[in-house]
Amino acid sequence: MSARQRKGSNRAVGTTSSDLKLPLSVLRDRSVSVLEAIVGYLKDEKGLTYHEIAVMLNRDDRTIWTVFSRVKKKRRSRKNKRGVFDDEKKQPR
Repeated sequence: MSARQRKGSNRAVGTTSSDLKLPLSVLRDRSVSVLEAIVGYLKDEKGLTYHEIAVMLNRDDRTIWTVFSRVKKKRRSRKNKRGVFDDEKKQPR
């Protein structure tokens, strides 16, 4: 089975694209790409798994993981620029 054939075989997730509404305000943040904004919303706000998001957006699970990790990194960077630090990073001394 080729990679292309396998990609189409994981369509058995119960959520269809019409089941979910995406508020346009999600796309307002210009510091992230459209895909990053959508993935960030679906993962954080809707609690979907990487696989569910991948099936909905017709992308590979690893792509969704990469995009979401990029979103988290950009959010951390933005918070640090404003002087707010995440728990993941140590406070400056």
